[in-house]
Amino acid sequence: MTITPTNKVREAAKYIFEEKRERPTADLHTLIDEAGMRFNLTPIESDSLVRLLAEEDKK
Repeated sequence: MTITPTNKVREAAKYIFEEKRERPTADLHTLIDEAGMRFNLTPIESDSLVRLLAEEDKK
């Protein structure tokens, strides 16, 4: 089953990519937590964010 990321998840991913560019040594898990709080992600959306980031990392 494929789940399409919500707009909040896509915005959170964009935030993480921008933060990684500005702070290359930042811990990914910390950035995910920051994005979750900033974009008020539900636990399911946070899981979707992690999966989206993993897919992008494979590319």
